[in-house]
Amino acid sequence: MSEEYSVQETKSSPSWQLPAIVILALVALGGLGFAWSNSTKLDTTKQAVADQVKSLQTSIQQDEASLKDRLAADEKANTDLQGDLKVVTDKLKITQGQLKKARTEAEEKNTQTTEMVKNLDTSVHTELATKASSDDVKTVDTKVAKVSTDLDKTNSDLNMARSELGTLIARNHDEIDVLRRQGERDYVEFTIAGKNQPQKVGNVTLVLKGVNEKKNRSNIVYTLEDKSYEAKNANINTPLFFYLSGTHQPEELVINKVGKNTISGYLSVPKANSQPVTASTKSGR
Repeated sequence: MSEEYSVQETKSSPSWQLPAIVILALVALGGLGFAWSNSTKLDTTKQAVADQVKSLQTSIQQDEASLKDRLAADEKANTDLQGDLKVVTDKLKITQGQLKKARTEAEEKNTQTTEMVKNLDTSVHTELATKASSDDVKTVDTKVAKVSTDLDKTNSDLNMARSELGTLIARNHDEIDVLRRQGERDYVEFTIAGKNQPQKVGNVTLVLKGVNEKKNRSNIVYTLEDKSYEAKNANINTPLFFYLSGTHQPEELVINKVGKNTISGYLSVPKANSQPVTASTKSGR
């Protein structure tokens, strides 16, 4: 009897499978951990973004509310301004109307006044033509001439200074002519060139001693009735007064201009002396 042997082949697993499974398990765990970490970070990021969005929305809402308030305030201010503008416009219309009315009334009054003057002028001329005699016309002409003379004298008085005795002081040739036309005094104009050279001016002998051009002053000696008087630092347009024997009104010596060793001016002599007085001398400085 033959013996039967049962041979069983046992297949064993390769040696590398277990480490591979462990590695794969570790990798899987690592992946799970990384995924969980990223999920956590993502949730955190989402939360931060959500917070920022919420904050931004809140800020936008606040700005929108503030803008609405400003718009409302601007609309109110605009409404108030329009009301004020309407009031001012209404008042301006009233003022313009009043101004126009005043101008119209002024023009009417001016027209009436012009007509009255024309009528008066016509009436006067008519009366003069029909009633006035030649003597009346001469009288009117005389009065007009006197008024014209008085007016010229008044204008001259306004433009000229007066001395301490109340007489008018001429400052140049034109003003001397104005005073000469008044007929109250005689005027002798002079110019002295050079020092220590006596020159006869009317009834006075003048000698120039020196000049100060910067200060418009001069030193002179004037002789009348054999008596000499010295005027030092005499200012321009300032009269030197002196009386002749038996006269009541003074003569006036005025220097109008000072140059290099040169002076010019005038001597004013009264035409009439009402009361004789004792001779005396007075110098205006």
